Amino acid sequence: MRPEHLTARDRVIVALDYSGTDEARALVETLGDSASFYKIGYQLAFAGGLALVAELKAAGKRVFLDLKLLDIDNSIKGGVSSIAALGADMLTLHAYPKAMAAAVAAKKETPAAADLSLLGVTVLTSMDDDDLQDAGYHASASDLVASRGAQALSAGMDALVCSSLEASALRAIVGDNMALVVPGIRPKGSDHGDQKRVMTPAQAVNAGADYLVIGRPINAAENPVAVMQAIVAELEGSS
Repeated sequence: MRPEHLTARDRVIVALDYSGTDEARALVETLGDSASFYKIGYQLAFAGGLALVAELKAAGKRVFLDLKLLDIDNSIKGGVSSIAALGADMLTLHAYPKAMAAAVAAKKETPAAADLSLLGVTVLTSMDDDDLQDAGYHASASDLVASRGAQALSAGMDALVCSSLEASALRAIVGDNMALVVPGIRPKGSDHGDQKRVMTPAQAVNAGADYLVIGRPINAAENPVAVMQAIVAELEGSS
């Protein structure tokens, strides 16, 4: 289900896209109470970042593990069970029907996973129609996102990861049954980097996004607190 009564601050998931835990801890300390939710992806997870989950939770923060699981059913089930024990709030897996079914089954069978939100990644925001064609897909990005969104809803997933450009169409498919988590957010004036399907924070929320994953505009900023505060102010002004 969609989260209720989210503050603007709590909508923002700050990506800890670092190659070491010291850098990640430094950003968390710098941001202090201005941020409440953090993402740990491959780069940090494979550099000792999983140990940060317990630290962040103890500090009252929420944690999004962006590990994009995809494997045989038994491995998916084992992965979900192990990750649930870490105490993370969100976990991503690629939105393939069998993988999602296995993850949902593992959540039902694992008491520690009761509060773990399973997120289906539809199409990466760094990919466009040409990239999908090169990868062997015959559907457009928007069509593939819609198909995977419907499959995730049917599988019993908790949320979806999508581009802000597809948020409105997905919201029409899943209604209020699933939260939408949107990466590739770029505040006005920031560099798009390798992201191809982007919106500003306010545009994404107005399109139906619940949570916004924001990395480089915050973690590479000279003044991360000021950037975070500006994003929150933009969101508050759009509500």
